Amino acid sequence: MPDSPSFRELAIEAALIRSSASVLGWDQETYLPTHAQTWRARQLSWLSGRHHELTTSEDWKLALQQAIEAADSPREQDSLNEALRQLQRSTRLPTSLVERESEVTSLAKHAWASARERSDFPAFAPEFEKILQISREKADLWGYENEPYDALLETYERGASAASIAAIFDAVEPELVKIAKAACAHTSTTRPSLPPGPYPVEAQQRFNRKVAAALGFDFDGGRIDTTTHPFCTTLGPNDVRLTTRYDEADFTSSLFGVMHEVGHGLYEQGLEPDDFGTPAGSAVSLGIHESQSRLWENHIGRSRAFWSHWLPVAAEHFPQLGKIGLDDFLAAIHRSEFSYIRVEADEATYDLHIILRFKIERALVNGELAVSEVPTAWNEAFHSSFGLTPPDDRRGCLQDIHWSMGGLGYFPTYSLGNFNAAQIYASATRDKGIRDAIENADYRPLLEWLQCRIHQPGSTLNPAALVEHATGKAPGVEDHLAHLRQRYVERTT
Repeated sequence: MPDSPSFRELAIEAALIRSSASVLGWDQETYLPTHAQTWRARQLSWLSGRHHELTTSEDWKLALQQAIEAADSPREQDSLNEALRQLQRSTRLPTSLVERESEVTSLAKHAWASARERSDFPAFAPEFEKILQISREKADLWGYENEPYDALLETYERGASAASIAAIFDAVEPELVKIAKAACAHTSTTRPSLPPGPYPVEAQQRFNRKVAAALGFDFDGGRIDTTTHPFCTTLGPNDVRLTTRYDEADFTSSLFGVMHEVGHGLYEQGLEPDDFGTPAGSAVSLGIHESQSRLWENHIGRSRAFWSHWLPVAAEHFPQLGKIGLDDFLAAIHRSEFSYIRVEADEATYDLHIILRFKIERALVNGELAVSEVPTAWNEAFHSSFGLTPPDDRRGCLQDIHWSMGGLGYFPTYSLGNFNAAQIYASATRDKGIRDAIENADYRPLLEWLQCRIHQPGSTLNPAALVEHATGKAPGVEDHLAHLRQRYVERTT
């Protein structure tokens, strides 16, 4: 009788299934013909079911228990303990529900894209009802101490709760409003802007690639493609895909999109490839993942030090930039104004978008808000926070893809990422060698610091413990608020 497979062998098999699904998902978001959506949904549903069956099987449970008993290092023990936690959550969901969710969300993404184009929330509402129902079913099966939203949040940010997130947001929101108002008032007075386009797509692609490579992205293990909604996905060890979109009137739209996704990509490329498919080789949470994208996009990409070096290089690709000085250029990219679209929001106003979404989806999951009421609730909350009323659903409640993906509980991690990014960057740049290197457009020392402190631990620590391990203090908001004040109120960075 053959020996039972080891946990590592089973983990590799599970990773093969999941990464194959990732390839199909990447294709769905980039090149899939419209008429192929239904079959693709069935493919992804089938793969999700097979992955769930394998990772909740008796063979998996036995192999994991044997691996835990035989673990010979703290890192391996921590990784296996996290695998056990994931198993305990997975076994509470039936395969039929996992398959149903995959198929529903695959079709819902297409429905959302069509509804968004027509600015027609009622057309998306039936699909959203299905997703919300599935989310509640999952929350009930997983169990929760206080409210169903907690169970969904745990999927994205281990150890977080709706109450803890609400407490953070309630405490920080008044200061964010104050900073945002001051930043927007400055912009309305000075009205800075970039030289007019066109900024040809081909030139943007060349410049973006040059910047991405300088930050440390390995193009032998990844690539950049074009899509409607920029994202980063890992299709396997040494295969990290970035996407962006282009606007010939503003080259910074694609550039900052690329720098954001490069941050995600550097995290994925910094994980241990030999541990791919196990917690030790996986990102710990979306709040940590987002910290990496925000760090490279905002703390590096929007800084004076960065553009002191890169503005002349950009002018080689876009000659009209030769007519603008560094101070005027920085004023243009540090524009701040209340606007409808989250992905186009500046740093000073961005977190207010997230707080609004958190409140709405928490109310949805907890049964305090009906799907049909979302447009009205959204517009009222948006007017209260921003002083604007979205003119249509496309610029209101339909603007984000996340609900169509089943991502209820996802949004808070964006602000957690902002908070973590500032704290991690402040800690890293206390090292004079790293600060000096950044001033000279050498990003390798910073990347190596991040690889050692953030990337290589994988999921062997929980998110809060990882931040504390890396920075020497528990996660907080102080560094983020200080960063925003310096850049958008005091105008010193």
